[in-house]
Amino acid sequence: MRFLAALLITLLTLFYLFPTAVAVYRGRANTGAIFALNLFLGWSLIGWVLALVWALKHEEIL
Repeated sequence: MRFLAALLITLLTLFYLFPTAVAVYRGRANTGAIFALNLFLGWSLIGWVLALVWALKHEEIL
């Protein structure tokens, strides 16, 4: 039972931090800001979606 609880908590945490993982994978320059948004406002669906959109947004290099 403890194993299943630990597995569930781990999977939920990975899902919660998915926008941050996307930002790190894509090499975004503002990964720290995306992480902060995800950490502090990700509990609301709007904050999580905003962090994900920001992580997926095309970054223009000037």
